[in-house]
Amino acid sequence: MSVEHWDTEAAGVLRLPSGRTVRGRGLRRPVPAGLTPTFAVHLLGRQPPPVAWESRWLRWPDFRLPADRRVASSVLVEAWRRAAEERVEVACGGGRGRTGTALACLAVLDGVPPEEAVGFVRREYHPGAVETPWQRRYVLRFAQP
Repeated sequence: MSVEHWDTEAAGVLRLPSGRTVRGRGLRRPVPAGLTPTFAVHLLGRQPPPVAWESRWLRWPDFRLPADRRVASSVLVEAWRRAAEERVEVACGGGRGRTGTALACLAVLDGVPPEEAVGFVRREYHPGAVETPWQRRYVLRFAQP
């Protein structure tokens, strides 16, 4: 399946080194005008309301880490794979901590060294991305078995 990709100049869109694009956003804000996701990952402590596109809920309480790291890894790998051909969105309540952490994990999957992934996301997505020390540590350890 090939669809029109995110505009790399649009707010919240992160371009990974491979050319894949992923939109990060905060679910407390309205859906931006224009294209909608074809697939979304919602990083919330409680199940989100339904959306008009395919989505996965990853239980991830605010300022914390995913409730199940194996499930998180599987969902993030799926999001990274799908971003090659689809409009993937990663979203939490505010769009910074959990979203930034997940985007940094996608960057690791895309070849960014784990020790550089947080800096990459802070430069290319949002300077406040990945809010806590344990979120930074999660990114560092994400690629480890």
